[in-house]
Amino acid sequence: MLEKSQQAIQTNEMGSGAVSASEAKIERRTGSMQAINRLVEHRTEMLSLYGALASQRPYQKSDALVDLIQKFCQSLVDYTADAHFRLYRFIETNSERRMSASKVADLVYPRISASTQRILDFNDKYDTDQHCSELIGDLESDLSALGERLADRIELEDRIIDVLARARN
Repeated sequence: MLEKSQQAIQTNEMGSGAVSASEAKIERRTGSMQAINRLVEHRTEMLSLYGALASQRPYQKSDALVDLIQKFCQSLVDYTADAHFRLYRFIETNSERRMSASKVADLVYPRISASTQRILDFNDKYDTDQHCSELIGDLESDLSALGERLADRIELEDRIIDVLARARN
């Protein structure tokens, strides 16, 4: 009798700790949707600051403008890092197993990586108060070029998001 009780306890313990394939699939899908939601939140914040910065034209040196540039650069880097470390790394580490998502990611990721470097170049150029003040004359053209890169990047990200969301349904 004691032996049967111990076997029942062991079976119950093993059963409660094991994760079924279905549960693992749900966990991966939840992970991808959380990554998407966080990416979209960071993107929205960054685009809001981009719009606020673009609306300050013509650019004239001021503490308020320098502060806005700094906030935008921080948001831009947060958005870029979040996209890489949450969404792309999620796919890259094979946490995302849907072939359609992996194929789209393989197609667009190199282009997204190229845009990452342009984003980092913009940030490096305007990352300090001194840089902002010294380079205010370049801001309009730099911001315009960055906006074009961001539009391309967002379009590529949306392709990944679309396939992840579609495959979920």
